[in-house]
Amino acid sequence: MFHRIVLALVLAASVTLVHAATPAPIRVMVIGTFHLDNPGQDLHNMKVDDVSTPKRQKELADVAERLMRFRPTSVMVESQRRDPGAATLPRYREYLAGTLAPSKSEVVQIGFRLAKAAGLKEAFGIDVDGDFPYEAVQKFAEAHGQAALLEAEGAKVDGWLREASDVLASSTIGATLAWFNRPERVALDNGFYQDMLHIGALDEQPGAALVAAWNKRNFEICARMIQLAKPGDRVVVLFGSGHAYLLRQCVAATPGFELVEPNAYLEAK
Repeated sequence: MFHRIVLALVLAASVTLVHAATPAPIRVMVIGTFHLDNPGQDLHNMKVDDVSTPKRQKELADVAERLMRFRPTSVMVESQRRDPGAATLPRYREYLAGTLAPSKSEVVQIGFRLAKAAGLKEAFGIDVDGDFPYEAVQKFAEAHGQAALLEAEGAKVDGWLREASDVLASSTIGATLAWFNRPERVALDNGFYQDMLHIGALDEQPGAALVAAWNKRNFEICARMIQLAKPGDRVVVLFGSGHAYLLRQCVAATPGFELVEPNAYLEAK
């Protein structure tokens, strides 16, 4: 009897030590967004009206309020304007001080707004440069009778961007963000890159090279997030919607990290 009691106490202590040694999970919400300031830097671009109007500003305030229910401890955005040797953003400190020049970008209007609401002293920029060798894909496709495939892909992207523009025109910024972040919508965005694998033959694989370059950039972005996050953090990652699939995949596959669905907050009553 005595031995059984001792064994039970040892097992209980072991379980306690295991739990004590397990760090708190890092919860990450990846929000795929559209470009609020219409920079026109992508192959295909969405039509966005002026987000500085009172109506849109009210909607952006509502987005921040909804996301605050997540209680973020860190906000990471699509920016490379970092402090030398660090991931912190001088523009965010200017934003807090009220000295930042007016900006309609989602980095400021959503990311900085949310970080300020959460009382964060710093926001982090985790974007990196990456190759996007699309010209090689086009050249191969045109030379090997696959130009129609690229045209079909372009038409598909243009179609859903028109749909997104219609959603924004007839609803709110929050509802449009929710539309972008439906899991099925996120998967469709990534379908473009999977379809690029059709472009190539034998030892010449420009489509695969494009996909590899895109994956490399996104995993370098995710690596920066992983390295900055601390046990118990609740991280909001705000990037263009095309990045969302791979960033979500990276978070979900990384031990110690938990992926949080943004629409649980964007669509919450």
